[in-house]
Amino acid sequence: MAKTLSFAGLHMGVAFAVGYAMTGDPWVGGALALVEPACNTVVFHFHEKLWKRIEARRPGIPLRA
Repeated sequence: MAKTLSFAGLHMGVAFAVGYAMTGDPWVGGALALVEPACNTVVFHFHEKLWKRIEARRPGIPLRA
């Protein structure tokens, strides 16, 4: 859990830094720090579901838990 939380913090920090660097506006950086990781979390969920389907169709390759 600690690794997950540290990655989330790192991800939010990068999103803030990129938004702030591109616009010079800390409010834009803050908005990106909240919105972008949330969107990526949802996209990642569906990405994983898709890959589980792909892996299930491959013969001879065991599925991961």
